[in-house]
Amino acid sequence: MKTFLELYNSLDTPSFDEVSAEEARRMFDKMQIGGDPVVALESVEDRTIDGPNGEIPIRIYEPGTGDGSSDDTGAEGDRPLILYFHGGGWVIGSVETHDDTCRKLAADSGYPVVSVDYRLAPEHPFPAGLEDCYAALEWAEDAAPALETDSGRIVLAGDSAGGNLATATALLSRDRGGPEVAYQLLVYPGTGDPAETDSYEENGEGYVLSADDMSWFREQYLGREIDQGNVYAWPRLANDLSGLPPATVLTAGFDPLRDDGAAYAKRLEDAGVSVTYRNYDDMVHGFFGMISEPVNLDRAHAAHEDAVSDLRRALE
Repeated sequence: MKTFLELYNSLDTPSFDEVSAEEARRMFDKMQIGGDPVVALESVEDRTIDGPNGEIPIRIYEPGTGDGSSDDTGAEGDRPLILYFHGGGWVIGSVETHDDTCRKLAADSGYPVVSVDYRLAPEHPFPAGLEDCYAALEWAEDAAPALETDSGRIVLAGDSAGGNLATATALLSRDRGGPEVAYQLLVYPGTGDPAETDSYEENGEGYVLSADDMSWFREQYLGREIDQGNVYAWPRLANDLSGLPPATVLTAGFDPLRDDGAAYAKRLEDAGVSVTYRNYDDMVHGFFGMISEPVNLDRAHAAHEDAVSDLRRALE
């Protein structure tokens, strides 16, 4: 990790807060996309579903009978389904940048994964992305028979901003009486004001995600000042988190979002929600996706194993 950070911090590139959203996306794509997929699956299909404001692109990962096969997870038609929301501060990232992560989750778990290309800010500020994620949840419930999955065992998963959207979607579904969500997999999620935490001060510079980046992302996402206090933008602000699905919350030790994720896990636990909290103390923000060359970390693979173990224990 030290070697990676030295290389990353030596790159002669501007920070995200110094460029436009379009340039930030190009920069991020260049860093994330490249080479052949790390995991081969039975099928990977790109398609679209109906959304609240037009079509939403999705990518469906079918693991078939590879590692973590259906022999281990029950008959087809009775499998859980993972609905995955990518990270990127609600501004950058896509199904392409998180392709390896979704492939690995599908292969390791044996569950189909659906990755959602929700609308991005600032062109589409809050709550546009969240509305797309909720629409994807409604679609997943209806599409479960066609996907040979169990509509009662849908997992909402995501990293960083995607973790925020996953738990916000669960909260929205609870409040609307929407589709049942069986589990939440939240990887270093943003759930409240991180500036209130020690890790924001300790890790706000030099560890991939900076405090300046986070402030910029937040400004792009929240188009109105009043949304700073909206519980669907920041679920940790909600007065009542009871009735939310069981959750695994993963954080990284050298991440400004570490204490935010830990505080949310504690809030869930205090509300009577079953929570498994895992902190990888020697890792940085984004490590969950570092599973292929040139940055292929054993700890990242271990985190995937831990996450899949938690899912299987809860769902099988």
